[in-house]
Amino acid sequence: MRVAAILLAAGTGSRYTASTGSKTPKQYVTLAGQPVIRHAAQALLPYVTCLQPVGQPDSLAEALKGLSVLPPVKGGETRQASVRAALEALDCLPLEKKPDIVLVHDGARPYVPAYVIKNVIKGLKHYSGAIPAVAVTETLKRGKNGVIESTISRENLMRAQTPQGFHFKVFLDLHRSATALTATDDACLLEEAGLQVALVEGDDNNIKLTYERDLVRLEQIMGASFLPRIGFGYDVHAFEEGRPLILCGVPVAHNKGLAGHSDADVGIHALCDAIYGALAEGDIGRHFPPSQDEWRNADSTRFLLHAAQRITERGGKLVNVDLTFVCERPKIGPYVQVMRERLAELLKVDGGAISVKATTTERLGFTGREEGIACAATVSLVMYPCHREEGS
Repeated sequence: MRVAAILLAAGTGSRYTASTGSKTPKQYVTLAGQPVIRHAAQALLPYVTCLQPVGQPDSLAEALKGLSVLPPVKGGETRQASVRAALEALDCLPLEKKPDIVLVHDGARPYVPAYVIKNVIKGLKHYSGAIPAVAVTETLKRGKNGVIESTISRENLMRAQTPQGFHFKVFLDLHRSATALTATDDACLLEEAGLQVALVEGDDNNIKLTYERDLVRLEQIMGASFLPRIGFGYDVHAFEEGRPLILCGVPVAHNKGLAGHSDADVGIHALCDAIYGALAEGDIGRHFPPSQDEWRNADSTRFLLHAAQRITERGGKLVNVDLTFVCERPKIGPYVQVMRERLAELLKVDGGAISVKATTTERLGFTGREEGIACAATVSLVMYPCHREEGS
């Protein structure tokens, strides 16, 4: 079964901008180091075969850069029009890639536990649509002119959330036959057509960013959910005549370079291994096998850019890097600052998060005999648990 997701980001978020004075639409506000909408996309991606963003294409492309999503489509004047635009884009996919079911999710809902997504997909086995919902527990009052007009029974009342799920063909046909574009909830079209929509268990923390206070609550939720990861990398390369010496992407003056299949940048290789280790994704050789000619004499900064991209794709954030060279010569001290700056540039972090230093083995061992250079690297990451299961 092919599952597509539509990620809505065409709204201006007028209530949020009015309450905060911010000119940034709420879906692009930074939350836990990333745009709100990026968190939403990362939560959906493990459970869908394709993800269709809808909104301002340039803004979406920047916010979702590095994630495996379809090219963004421009949104419409209303929510319903935006969903229709996304459905038509999905219907243009090759037949073998067209979805069987489609999920529609608000780009301003960044925290979606895995079990909510699974509940919606499961609900579609027996119903034309399924939406997550949470029972209303507070007493409801209808007010007028600042005073209570009446009390409303909360019996059977539910708060609807997203993602809402539908059988693709049914949902597309309903959109195409709709005579108005006023639906504010995706399930409304099915209700009006007399089709049953399942209510499945939602989550109280799956809130939509609407006011400034919501951002504070989301920061608390996300902060409590981030998991620390530590990675360690170690690499060694022997000296070789006739090669340039490159360390941390910086040319270093020396009478020898380092032997290796690529440019043998021992600093970047150790750092990549540390990042891949923190992500539990093996080592650099798994991603860039030395048996492949493609990587012969390759610039190792390509490897580090890939490792950094994997942090982003996994929903993580690099906290800091600590890198130690072990060698008698060359002297690393004169190059430390430029190395830090180069690594910070490649990893897109502040230079204060990068430490580069060096030591010797007091003339002992292969580094003491000036036969090569060793490097050890440690990184710390924080990871957003996109695969959070119920009760975890």
